[in-house]
Amino acid sequence: MTSGALSADKHGGGAPPPRKPHIELPFLLDFVPLQDEGSTQVSRFFSALKEGRFETTRCTACDTLLFQPRTTCPECMSTELRWEELPQSGRIYAFSAMLMGAPIGMEKDLPFVLGLIDLDGVGLRIFSRFEGGSYEDFAIGQRMRLRVHTFPDGRVTYRFAPAADTFPLQAKA
Repeated sequence: MTSGALSADKHGGGAPPPRKPHIELPFLLDFVPLQDEGSTQVSRFFSALKEGRFETTRCTACDTLLFQPRTTCPECMSTELRWEELPQSGRIYAFSAMLMGAPIGMEKDLPFVLGLIDLDGVGLRIFSRFEGGSYEDFAIGQRMRLRVHTFPDGRVTYRFAPAADTFPLQAKA
């Protein structure tokens, strides 16, 4: 047998292929982006969240309200955008539970609830993870409020939880 050829020897005469080294998961698989000004052009979104504000961008050329914040309008390709504060409350449009197959880094959080929130007064529907209950605790039309979630490393994201003035819309069994 020539050097480098695969062994067809049934008795183990050939050397096994070398083991691949263990590779740590690349940072690119992290679902929470770097948030400082040097890492993203929308760092203001994360700074505002840390201060308790919920902001996004609006295109000044075509007046489209964009979420998540952008640097270019996907409707008209303009880069003329302004920052605008969003309401911190809305109602559940739809929701579901993540029971298995969570994204990398979220496996320990299973199960969790996520869904679509219609923000009050702006005609914007956004996707969010929910806090403050299990699947059975949420209902279509339920009022929700923004909550800022801070990760151990200081990065932030938004989530929604039942508003203080919410009420059960469905009777529980």
